Amino acid sequence: MFRFNSMNGIALGLLLPFLGTTIGAACVFLIRNAMPQRLQKILTGFAAGVMVAASVWSLLIPSIEMTGKEGFMSILPAIVGFLIGILFLLFLDEIIPHQHIDSNESEGPKSRMSKTAKLVFAVTLHNIPEGMAIGVALAAAMDHSSYLPMAGALALSVGIAIQNFPEGAIVSMPLRSAGNSKWKSFLMGTLSGAVEPVGAVVTILLASIVLPILPYLLAFAAGAMMYVVVEELIPETQEGKHSNLGTIGFSVGFLLMMALDVLLG
Repeated sequence: MFRFNSMNGIALGLLLPFLGTTIGAACVFLIRNAMPQRLQKILTGFAAGVMVAASVWSLLIPSIEMTGKEGFMSILPAIVGFLIGILFLLFLDEIIPHQHIDSNESEGPKSRMSKTAKLVFAVTLHNIPEGMAIGVALAAAMDHSSYLPMAGALALSVGIAIQNFPEGAIVSMPLRSAGNSKWKSFLMGTLSGAVEPVGAVVTILLASIVLPILPYLLAFAAGAMMYVVVEELIPETQEGKHSNLGTIGFSVGFLLMMALDVLLG
């Protein structure tokens, strides 16, 4: 159905983000103590910058271009999809018990799950929109390459892989500091990113069904990722001291993802 080159692109697009998370989680074998607060703020800001740039250049702009219409109708799918993406993550945030690394309080419904499990759930919750974004972008590249070429979809995968590196470390290091073994911390950090390729594969398998609504789905993924950025990542970079480091990290991540998308797409 698809050319072999496309299949290579799909395989690479699915593998890269998960590889980024795995390498980041492996930092638990290299760093003895907890991750320094300054480094954590830089990496969190970097991840936020990548996600914002990816939402605009890799998702929202192709969503608008793909409609093939003019005026308000050209942006309607982007508006509707973006808002639904925000509401979907808000809904998941309410029904899934989770706990953020910088907090001692659980969110969502009450649960007897351990703090470790809730920490992993929190990151997994954030990885859902990233996996969907990769799957939708790859599906769009296969059937609408004039609006989103395979190189552009791979640029998104590369960008998410880069921001997954600090994300994997930010998960595994606190788990290690909490008393878990290095291997358990590494495994939990790695598994937190497993939802990305799973979500992407499901989206690709449903490609023939979702083709008519791809503009909405691209914007949906953008809205979901922006929810994560505004609700969690940016506030984390601005708490306490060294908030300027988070801002610098955001700027670097944003510019890097923008450059990747423009140059490779």
